Amino acid sequence: MVKKLLAGVAVVILGFVAFVATRPAEFVYLRKTTISAPPEIIFATLADFHNWADWSPWDDMDPKMERKYEGSPTGQGAIYSWKGNDKVGEGRMTITEARPNDFISIKLEFLKPFEATNTTTFTITPGPATEVVWKMEGKNAFVSKAAGVFMNMEKMIGDDFEKGLAKLKTLTEAKAKAVPPPAPMEAPPVDADAGTP
Repeated sequence: MVKKLLAGVAVVILGFVAFVATRPAEFVYLRKTTISAPPEIIFATLADFHNWADWSPWDDMDPKMERKYEGSPTGQGAIYSWKGNDKVGEGRMTITEARPNDFISIKLEFLKPFEATNTTTFTITPGPATEVVWKMEGKNAFVSKAAGVFMNMEKMIGDDFEKGLAKLKTLTEAKAKAVPPPAPMEAPPVDADAGTP
């Protein structure tokens, strides 16, 4: 009886492992929004990790989270490390590419509660309203594949992205309103004698 029970459990486990192995090897999570602010304000906000506490959807999860800034103050080479509670874990972000007012690519390294390395990008497109696309992509290890069986990771991450983009929109639109408009150009003085013979 015990042998049959163990054999049954083994079959279930093997079946689950085989099913997990068929899950997608890679993932892409993407959300976008439009912001009534010029690309340069949005880019400056994203390219400086010191600004992230003002809009990141994860900072509110642990007010006591430890933060460390290294490398370049902003743009390519900037490094941001965090260490917090079980909700935010521990990790590091490094800006690997920063095209002014256009594109930012970040190497995202999770250290705890699990290890993973992904790529996060922000694409900024000007228009009547500036479009911002936030994307994260990477490879699914066995653990993440297994987690995906029980949780909708795309929705979980996507919901966080939407919260972050909403806060980014509010923040950068407020910054745009605070910037004084350019002073009107004064017309050159008219010479009353011009053209007089």
